[in-house]
Amino acid sequence: MTAAYALPRLSRRFVPVWRRNFLVWRKLAAPSILFNLADPTIYMLGLGYGLGALMPEIGGQPYIAFLAAGTVCFSTMNTATFEALYSAFSRMHVQKTWDAIVNAPVGLDDVVLAELVWAAAKSFLSGLAIFLVIWALGLVAMPTALLALAVVPLMGLCFGALGLVITALSPSYDFFSYYFTLVITPMAMISGVFFPLEQLPAAMQAVALALPLVHATELVRPLLNGAPPAAVLLHVGVLLAYALGGFYAALVLFRRRLAS
Repeated sequence: MTAAYALPRLSRRFVPVWRRNFLVWRKLAAPSILFNLADPTIYMLGLGYGLGALMPEIGGQPYIAFLAAGTVCFSTMNTATFEALYSAFSRMHVQKTWDAIVNAPVGLDDVVLAELVWAAAKSFLSGLAIFLVIWALGLVAMPTALLALAVVPLMGLCFGALGLVITALSPSYDFFSYYFTLVITPMAMISGVFFPLEQLPAAMQAVALALPLVHATELVRPLLNGAPPAAVLLHVGVLLAYALGGFYAALVLFRRRLAS
């Protein structure tokens, strides 16, 4: 039991595991990218131009520009979460890929780290794709908008780590529906993705400020609009805390699950 709570034992051996996931994904890269790009883009354009035509400017910008920043964060969160849930669960539980890998001189800690880094890498591609769309629409301010891309991998690590915690606890794919319904969807609704956080009641704002997606949008939105974010260290610190804490919690749960 004590070994399950030991600090992570990591090495560069996670890189071949990450590369293995990349090579498998590369066979289906085109439809995967299309799936990750089409859904958030449709929502952004539909809500941005449709609903946006009925709304006043928000903070001196059109609604679609406000929504564009939220869409980058929302898409990054969804991609990292989906990869850390369904794909990682398939490799761990269904395909037994992890069992095969740990028979080589690769530890479980390295496998979990590889899953986390892969989820972050894949979510970066999703965030980058949305960024290119909103750049083509003229909804970003260069060059500060490029700094927003540096936040995307951090978001991927954060939500990937949280997703791995759920994967370590999950007995089946159906369990993930609870996470999306009770955590991901409500978090998206109250984290400033679709409307300003200030529109919420004070109590709900206090709850929202404890959620990582709020801190992601507070970093990305100003950068896309050409302004420096406020409280950068706070926002980055919260995302890092979720990423590191989530990774450690997931590692402990995986050790206990796979040792039984």
